Amino acid sequence: MSVNQHAERVHGKNVQDYLQQPTFKTFEEERQHNKQKLAGAFRLFGRFGFSEGVAGQITYRDPELTDHLWVNPYGIHFSRIKASDLVLVNDAGEVVEGKYSVQKAAFNIHAAVHRVRPDVIASAHAHPVYSKTWSASGRLLDPLTQDACAFYNDHAVLDEYSGVVYEEEEGDRIARALGNKKAVLLRSHGPLTVGQSVDSAAFWFITMERSCQAQLLAEAAGIVNPIDDKNATIAASQVGREIDGWENFQPLWERIVGEQPDLLD
Repeated sequence: MSVNQHAERVHGKNVQDYLQQPTFKTFEEERQHNKQKLAGAFRLFGRFGFSEGVAGQITYRDPELTDHLWVNPYGIHFSRIKASDLVLVNDAGEVVEGKYSVQKAAFNIHAAVHRVRPDVIASAHAHPVYSKTWSASGRLLDPLTQDACAFYNDHAVLDEYSGVVYEEEEGDRIARALGNKKAVLLRSHGPLTVGQSVDSAAFWFITMERSCQAQLLAEAAGIVNPIDDKNATIAASQVGREIDGWENFQPLWERIVGEQPDLLD
């Protein structure tokens, strides 16, 4: 019996009572739900210190106009973004809904990923300190912890830095490096994570940053002792599934909405 099937009790109720993925009757209902999740993800990124000036984006593929992306407005701090602030861009990077502009690098990175990965509903990229520091090594994360095993054999490295992603070709290189995996470390730049929901893409980003922090601390302390391949593979199958990313985001979502309900506007 899997963790998700096990009737574990929480305050007298089954886990499943709390962690049910939503279903939608209309595109409008689905769109609004996920725009709110996107705004919540930005607020969490702001809370965790992932902002760096105007750098960083999370994108959401529109459920109806599937070659269009919802993205954060240029120049607004993550900690202030509301669902109504989000901007819709078409496959040419033109704003078709919203009152703000969009960073060109944001479009080039994320549009390429969404174009070649129809399974990707959301993608996240920013420049948090630990993962951008670890990215300079040009190395994959080691399976040092159970959490890091979520990325075991499921992330890649783009081991070359070619400047800010102002050209479409750079976005294509990132998409090729990512391949069919859930994350890629862009050397001397930072991570990019993807998911089949806004929830999972955001959680993979958050936990990758923490895993990079753990890797750097272990390296500095000289206690790098990776989990063996067999057990890392097992752990990956237990903590690295799409549903695991979605579920792990829910407590974060509940907290940020409870503290900052204006993000839903």
